[in-house]
Amino acid sequence: MQSAQPVANPFALLLNPAEVVAEMERSERLNRLSSRICRPLDKAHPSDKAHDAQIDASADEVPDFAEPARAT
Repeated sequence: MQSAQPVANPFALLLNPAEVVAEMERSERLNRLSSRICRPLDKAHPSDKAHDAQIDASADEVPDFAEPARAT
C-alpha cells in the first residue's frame, strides 16, 4: 500500500486537480468506504408519503403566527 505524502501547502493541490483526482481513484482507503447513490428526483417510498402526510397534518394544527395582544 502506498502511503500518502503530506503536502506542505494544500493550496498547491489546486494547481494540478487531475493528479489529485487520479490519486483519489487509486486510494485503497477511499475505495473501502461504503457509499450509496442518492438521486433526489427518485419517487418517494410509499411509507415516506404516509409519514409526510402525518407531518403535514400536524403542521396545519400549529398557527403560523401569534395573534397580537390587544390593548384595552
